[in-house]
Amino acid sequence: MDYQKLADRLFPHISETMEMMEEKYPERDLPEGAKVTRIAPSPTGFMHLGNLYGAMVDERLAHQSGGVFYLRIEDTDRKRLVENGVETILKVFHKFGLEFDEGATLEGDWGNYGPYTQSERASIYQTYVKALVAMGKAYPCFCTEEELAAIHEEQEKGKENFGYYGKYAVWRDRSEEEVYEELDKGTPYVIRFRSEGSIERKIRFEDQIKGKMEITENDQDVVILKSDGLPTYHFAHVIDDHLMHTTHVVRGEEWLSTLPIHLQLFDALGLKKPKYAHTAQLMKMDDGKKRKLSKRKDPELALDFYFQNGIPVKGAVEYLLTLLNSNFEDWRRANPDAPYQDFPFSTKKMSGSGALFDIDKLNDVCKNVVSRMSAEEVYEKTVQWAEEYDPDFAALLKEDPDYSKAILSIGRGGKKPRKDFGRWSEVKAYVSFFFEPLFDPKYEELPAHLSKEVIGRILSDYIQIYDPSLSQDEWFAQLKEICPSYGMTADMKAYKAAPGEYTGSVGDLSMVLRIAVCGRSQAPDLYSVMQLLGKERIIRRLDHLKEWLAAEND
Repeated sequence: MDYQKLADRLFPHISETMEMMEEKYPERDLPEGAKVTRIAPSPTGFMHLGNLYGAMVDERLAHQSGGVFYLRIEDTDRKRLVENGVETILKVFHKFGLEFDEGATLEGDWGNYGPYTQSERASIYQTYVKALVAMGKAYPCFCTEEELAAIHEEQEKGKENFGYYGKYAVWRDRSEEEVYEELDKGTPYVIRFRSEGSIERKIRFEDQIKGKMEITENDQDVVILKSDGLPTYHFAHVIDDHLMHTTHVVRGEEWLSTLPIHLQLFDALGLKKPKYAHTAQLMKMDDGKKRKLSKRKDPELALDFYFQNGIPVKGAVEYLLTLLNSNFEDWRRANPDAPYQDFPFSTKKMSGSGALFDIDKLNDVCKNVVSRMSAEEVYEKTVQWAEEYDPDFAALLKEDPDYSKAILSIGRGGKKPRKDFGRWSEVKAYVSFFFEPLFDPKYEELPAHLSKEVIGRILSDYIQIYDPSLSQDEWFAQLKEICPSYGMTADMKAYKAAPGEYTGSVGDLSMVLRIAVCGRSQAPDLYSVMQLLGKERIIRRLDHLKEWLAAEND
């Protein structure tokens, strides 16, 4: 077989050579040790946690080393593409603060190593496929779908490995006459790689996460160019990662089974291999057993879940870092206010087994993250979320921004800030009693051991004496002072020692006021709340509870 003649027949329109491609995409001018990484999603419209999980590894490896983090769009599987898929990808990563140094954008490519969309690189792939054909390392296969199905059925009956290899690689060694006869007839074909591998041999390989491994060689003559002239993933990523000078490929461990194919293709073309890092699958506990996160069963797998539920981007990122590096939590405790970018991320600290996703732990991390934010930032993030998912609440917050920010300032800052909420969707319930349209008191939470008569007297008296000019110490001293009027004690120890001697304690007195003013037993510092609400609103709420008590007595 004259392989050069065959290559020219198959690719008459390809005049460029591998050498010319190498000149077009020269080595990057980067500092020593700088890493070049990429994320290469398919624009299918569904962005999941695994995409973000891997992208964070890519971004940290690149930017921590002074390298390049770029976006490539892998759209050669035309059947799976959806409208606005690329826009979805770009929006999601922007929201999570993962900014690319180069790659595909909605306005076009940014960078010197494009095109960054695979469907626009057909002639580049065909240049390398033509070279493989000319070297006798690839060949056309004219098998129909029916013929391939028959091969599969025969392998199934014989309990053999499935695939196109050995005696089943029926077009691997056909004569020149047979090949040209099909070409002359215009029979559709694909281009397959001629594998020299054997399942009897092992490849030694060092993964950046899993360490040293042995994997079985590939013996399959896989398709590298489809009948539409576009490559398969196997071939495209090899060429792209080489020409774009990717140093580290981060991907899910489900791709480990195809790694022998990729290593084989690099060797066949004489190209330098990147380093591979295969991330562990995201798992969760279900009925006491670990299982893989599922698109069908687990809404938290979709990144839309995080936006819709108001989960802070910073919280989600920090939580993923706790999954990615086992020492991140210790670092965060030692550096509570440092940006996460200061953390010395390492693939050596990544687990080689499944990473366990825990929604409760995510919520705790988010509460910690939000507690360290300023009231200004919490306000802005909450409004931003509410404008999309709860417009009425957004409008309420924006009626008086200073008032809203003052509410969110209560208990914020200091060594032990409050951790009442960790999602923007939880803010409404937390601040609702500050706004009359949302005020929905739960008077049934009043201390059960206090009679309605005592509670009524407390409310009537307090309406007369409330003075917003008192300091917090003076205000509390006043509460203690009026306790005896209701048979209560200001001494909590005395009440615990002999509860039967008193109707209640100063704690019960303040609880009556808390429920009257806030409408619930759980609320921020009562003095601060009353200072914000103002005397007029407080008196109105005390009267409202009196009216409720009167109605209860009727």
